[in-house]
Amino acid sequence: MKICDLTQFYSPVSGGVKRYVQEKVRYLHGHTDDDTHLLIIPGERDSRTEDGRAIVHTIRSPLLSRTSRYRAILRLGAIERILERERPDVIESGDPYQVAWKAIASGRGLGIPVIGFYHSHFPEAYLRTAARFFGQTVTELVMDASRCYVRALYNRFYRTLVPSPALERLLGDWGVVNTEHLDLGVDIEVFQPDPADGRERERTRDYLGVPHDRTLLLYVGRLAREKNTRTLFDAFDRLHHTDPGRYHLLVIGDGLQRRSVLSLQSATGQVTWRASCLERETLARIYRCADCFVHPGVQETFGLVTLESQACGTPVVGIRGSYMDRIIFSDQAHWARENTAVSLADAIAEVCAGDLRSAGLAASEAVRIRYSWNRVFGRLFEIYREGIRAYKQEP
Repeated sequence: MKICDLTQFYSPVSGGVKRYVQEKVRYLHGHTDDDTHLLIIPGERDSRTEDGRAIVHTIRSPLLSRTSRYRAILRLGAIERILERERPDVIESGDPYQVAWKAIASGRGLGIPVIGFYHSHFPEAYLRTAARFFGQTVTELVMDASRCYVRALYNRFYRTLVPSPALERLLGDWGVVNTEHLDLGVDIEVFQPDPADGRERERTRDYLGVPHDRTLLLYVGRLAREKNTRTLFDAFDRLHHTDPGRYHLLVIGDGLQRRSVLSLQSATGQVTWRASCLERETLARIYRCADCFVHPGVQETFGLVTLESQACGTPVVGIRGSYMDRIIFSDQAHWARENTAVSLADAIAEVCAGDLRSAGLAASEAVRIRYSWNRVFGRLFEIYREGIRAYKQEP
């Protein structure tokens, strides 16, 4: 079986989708004998590289952001030429824009089943913007247009994979009839709690330049409006002024709000920023050295970083009411009930007043039982084979 992942949500510093694809390739190498993986992504130039059973095509594409390094594939004909040359057995489309439509068209032309993964609930961003600037009438129009677009696009896939049961129900209400719930996962061999002696934790804090005597708050992800990072920065500023000397914030990620984190760093002297962390083992050590992971997002479809953090024994605090709530395995009683800096700051203070170590270890055990990548990809590869068989049986 030759599997093709086709997505624009992929850059040298991107997060969840890139991690998902990388873990899929690791699973393929470790659990299959002859399956091949083909990845088609935007890049600085056209290229083809091959490493054993993994093939990567980049398509020269313009840069959308110098910080996130995302690019937009505009030369759609290049996608079709690659698919014609490589002839995968199944295609998985990982974003909802022009590339998704091209994947569907090329799949039909070449007789290849195409599966869509609903990684991002992108209509929420449009709805929030409309509600903020244009009022109820325009917001309702945007809502109607979003429903029509999602229904028109995703019903054309053989299957639409959705990482949240609640989001699957919502898409069903919108008229998407081919959904299938598929969780994301975590590498439980890499993301696991730290040794009890605490020496790794101290060494990691020394490496990062983080004081040992502070409650270390961690954020990992893009610095962007849709990630709600401004609320996190404002909340930390409030904590710094109400309880000076207690907290330190470690931010791993880059994006359009880089200036905000640098400004906070300058103003408080209690912020450490790293643009990226590409090595899984290093990232796991960073999770383990923190006392609490803060996730301010309210638009998450899953929340992979929260799963990784909990697997490492670091509990999570955030804002209640997102699709991420169901994968939190520590008490959410003190989580923020409003999407405000004040509410989030109060939630962080309440959670950090508890027994973080015990809460983290309990969450780690729950994550490691339920969310291994082996279980996720075992089911995913079954879906691939079902699609291939269905297409072969068509007259």
